[in-house]
Amino acid sequence: MFLGRVIGHVVPATVYEGMEGVPLLWVQPLDKNCQPEGNPFVCADGTRMAGPNELIYWEASREAALTLEPSFVPVDHAVVGIADDVQLDTPEDES
Repeated sequence: MFLGRVIGHVVPATVYEGMEGVPLLWVQPLDKNCQPEGNPFVCADGTRMAGPNELIYWEASREAALTLEPSFVPVDHAVVGIADDVQLDTPEDES
């Protein structure tokens, strides 16, 4: 799973069968320190709960297609959850 932040939403002109009611979100991928990493992309929101500026975790490729019902709809990225916080444990000598 990967971290991302919702930076917008997409309104499709045509909806593929099986994708009715699934929000499409514009997501900025993040590194482990929650800093932007890479280019934003469209992510299907299988949770149907993610909103603007929320920290989410997502899957890509085959795993993304499996997260939606029915399985194997044509998506490359899918939200699988909303994160409250990210905490990294660091060894004492790095503090």
